[in-house]
Amino acid sequence: MTKFEINGKPVEVAVDPATPILWVVREQLGLNGTKFGCGIAQCGACTVHLEGKPIRSCSTPVSQAEGKSVSTIDGLKGEDGKLHRVQQAWIEAQVPQCGYCQSGQIMSAVALLEKNPNPSDEQINAAMAGNVCRCGMYGRIRKAIKMAAGIETSEHEAVEA
Repeated sequence: MTKFEINGKPVEVAVDPATPILWVVREQLGLNGTKFGCGIAQCGACTVHLEGKPIRSCSTPVSQAEGKSVSTIDGLKGEDGKLHRVQQAWIEAQVPQCGYCQSGQIMSAVALLEKNPNPSDEQINAAMAGNVCRCGMYGRIRKAIKMAAGIETSEHEAVEA
């Protein structure tokens, strides 16, 4: 049995300790917000937080979560039951196109803002480099992160790559 906390709730799962966290989250716990993208930790669609740090859940064995805290997009909440500020900014900046990468993108952005509440463009680019958006919405992603951080952005930035 592997015991850990998921989105603030304790869980126990009876799986092979080498099973990737992604499959435990989706198949065992029924939390389907975290997506499978590439399976080799290259696209970021499966990003979750392990002890507050973004990780690729498709390649991280559940044994690494033993006794720790895992947070997924399914548990992301703002104050008073509202959307998290990053989720709200995503909507306001009209980031999603196909939407497939968005849960991973948002989880990486949340981790960035928790670590650095006032990131520069370079810091945003570095933090988000492991998340691929096939629709190319990188300019809107950067704008949404700045909006969530309370950094003013120009309309021109929304369409820059």
